[in-house]
Amino acid sequence: MSFTLHSDYIPSGDQPEAIRQLTEGILRGDKFQTLLGVTGSGKTFTISNVIEKVNKPVLVMSHNKTLAAQLYAEFRGFFPQNRVEFFISYYDYYQPEAYMPATDTYIEKDSAINQEIDRLRLKPRVRF
Repeated sequence: MSFTLHSDYIPSGDQPEAIRQLTEGILRGDKFQTLLGVTGSGKTFTISNVIEKVNKPVLVMSHNKTLAAQLYAEFRGFFPQNRVEFFISYYDYYQPEAYMPATDTYIEKDSAINQEIDRLRLKPRVRF
């Protein structure tokens, strides 16, 4: 299935050049690239254009649940005919066990599971 971007917007400002460079980097096999921009500058739209051009599935990771939900909604809007999934960890806090030999300190694993998110993750999905 091809990725077809649906939007009334057209790339403007620095976006066309960013789309070109990011697309070329992916096709060239670059392992790391960075797209910089302030809040509201159209980074999600820029990346959506890159996704359409390279036509490959993408995994987007976010550092917080609010941003993850926002990105999900935006990508769903840009790609309404493609499968866009949303997964968030049910941990509100997770500290893996660790040992620091310099101080002979052992840190026990600790975590806090968000029961509401866990319940929603286990809820059966309805497919349309």
